[in-house]
Amino acid sequence: MSQRTDTGLYFDAEARAMERRDRELIPRRLVIAMFSLAIAVTLLVAFAVVTGKPLSGQPIESDIASARTITLTGDGKAARIVDVNTGEVLLNAENGGFVSVVIDGLERARLVSGVTDNPPVTLALYDTGRLSLHDPASGWRTELSSFGPGNTGVWIEFLKAK
Repeated sequence: MSQRTDTGLYFDAEARAMERRDRELIPRRLVIAMFSLAIAVTLLVAFAVVTGKPLSGQPIESDIASARTITLTGDGKAARIVDVNTGEVLLNAENGGFVSVVIDGLERARLVSGVTDNPPVTLALYDTGRLSLHDPASGWRTELSSFGPGNTGVWIEFLKAK
């Protein structure tokens, strides 16, 4: 059995390497860049608000080419769409896909706005080709044409089903 003396040289070298590594886990330049970006964005938004810069990226206003008043109900997966005027069931699906996603967004907006019942919404196709769903009760609106041609086609079919 040999007796070796632990000089601590290896341990000290490892400790120095770990100390250096721990200190540089997030580089100082990256932290400065992140805070600079946050401050720059805040200043840009403040400038836009103070100068009264109009909103950009808003849809072009146009006349409604076709519209339908409907009610949307769902449970996160299943979806049901009913025409308010005729009572016609436009969709009754176990898996509503994108329609269920839109219903979830609508329910969230109504929860935030304090709307407790299920008032009708308006599905509208504009002259410009824009398709939107508007909930007058909560003020919520989504531009359905922003989600690609496949998803837009599903909603256009509900307009054509008249």
